Amino acid sequence: MTAEPPVPQIFCRRLDEMDPVVLYRLLWLRSRVFNGEQHATDDDLDGRELESASRLMWAEVDGPPVACLRLLDEDGRTMIGRLVTEPAYRGRGIAAALLREVIATVDGPLAFHAQAHLAGWYARFGFAVDGPEFMEAGILHVPMSMTR
Repeated sequence: MTAEPPVPQIFCRRLDEMDPVVLYRLLWLRSRVFNGEQHATDDDLDGRELESASRLMWAEVDGPPVACLRLLDEDGRTMIGRLVTEPAYRGRGIAAALLREVIATVDGPLAFHAQAHLAGWYARFGFAVDGPEFMEAGILHVPMSMTR
């Protein structure tokens, strides 16, 4: 018998609404994955969370956060970024649940810079590549968007 995938609780907050312990755990997760595991060449903390329209969205499964992303307002569209999942929770549909929540709750066009090797995964949700590949933080990316 196959175990049911975990059902995450999803939260979305502005920086000034965040519990500091949760914020620390989110930033630690991002740092471990982007700078540690993926060897990103840019700092994860770029100051964008300080913007008044910026929000952090995360998923918890029986305790601390196991996946997160951030939402930024750029020229009338919402930019999704910093989507990351705790390694032990990958492949369980948690990042997909976060992305579905964004699609269901955020009005207007959505866009992001996707790591190029994940473009097919994002396409399953209705995102389309809308420009050429480029390097960001030492990792090959493609711009993707969804207009609704």
